[in-house]
Amino acid sequence: MSIKPKRTLALTGALLAAISLPVLAQVPGTSVPATQGQPGVPFSGAPLDAENQAVVDALTKQLKARPYHSLDPVAARQQPTFTDGVNAVLRAQGRPTTPPPGLTEREISVTGAAGSLPATVFTPTGARGPLPVILYFHGGGWVIADRKVYAGGARGLARNAQAIVVSVDYRRAPEAPFPAQHDDALASYRWLLQNAASIGADPSRIAFAGESAGGNLAVSTAMQARDAGLPLPRHIVSVYPIAGNDLNTPSYQDTANGPTLNRALMAWFFRYVPRSPADLMDPRINLVGANLQGLPPVTIVAAQVDPLRSEGELLAQRLAAAGVQVERREWAGSAHEFFGADAVIRDAAEAQQWAGGKLRQALSGMAGPVGAAPAPEPMPMPMPNGTRAGERG
Repeated sequence: MSIKPKRTLALTGALLAAISLPVLAQVPGTSVPATQGQPGVPFSGAPLDAENQAVVDALTKQLKARPYHSLDPVAARQQPTFTDGVNAVLRAQGRPTTPPPGLTEREISVTGAAGSLPATVFTPTGARGPLPVILYFHGGGWVIADRKVYAGGARGLARNAQAIVVSVDYRRAPEAPFPAQHDDALASYRWLLQNAASIGADPSRIAFAGESAGGNLAVSTAMQARDAGLPLPRHIVSVYPIAGNDLNTPSYQDTANGPTLNRALMAWFFRYVPRSPADLMDPRINLVGANLQGLPPVTIVAAQVDPLRSEGELLAQRLAAAGVQVERREWAGSAHEFFGADAVIRDAAEAQQWAGGKLRQALSGMAGPVGAAPAPEPMPMPMPNGTRAGERG
């Protein structure tokens, strides 16, 4: 059964079970219509700017990356990543692929929900502690990728926020299906509250951040902390988050076959992550249907060429309606995954500076209760389109 291309109603309850899951079961088979992001179908969506396009070209033409959704999860994890594309561009430009100066990095273990989890600690060089700390969650649809693939975004936030970043490798599906990832995220926050001093951090100045699936975890972990009666983080940075379960939003339609994320790949993720169809309705996945009240301020980074764009817009609207301070910026011509590519994409550097500045502001000042918000800023929602060159509201 296929989904009508003009349908924009959010999938809920019986609709999700009756419509979405038969489609998920067909992916990556040939019975899914070509308009749903199958290989060989022309790219859809707004045009990429030259710097984003160079990375996509390196990834697809030079590194010959195969569509993730055409593979099983183990094979998909071996495919070239957007970070590999960035490094290919750097090599073509005769530039080093080593991390830029300004940070030290070390590997540690943190306590997850079912055992130890590997993590990387990024610390600004020469900074005097105890420093504020950002708990960071990588992307990859909860199935592929790890903290090393997404180190560019973590480094950028550490530099621009002048804070320690702890990036955690949570368990991945399908070996550990939902809610293992969300359980690990909450457990890692409990670990950080108790062990911040061991890495030179101030446990009273904590923020959450993440990209894509990790952008979801940044918000959902704050929800879980609220419900568990734990101290709240002071701020959340959510970069193009997975925030819903509807594969028919306007951005899923206009970017059905996007260059870095498409509808077929999201359906593939949703095939492997849940234990049952009901999991896709869980508020930890379906953030746009969750209770968002009482959360700390949220900063949302968005890419124009991204099937998740619409649900990020809706999340910002739902946060604002719940009384949460929220600000969202969208970078025109940028693709899902651009945030960590500041070495070769100027919009990524700008996005990191903006998000890092929000974190730095929220985490500055004297130590106080975790979750103490900074002085309120004017709430910009809803944001108008075309607010500045290279940016969409």
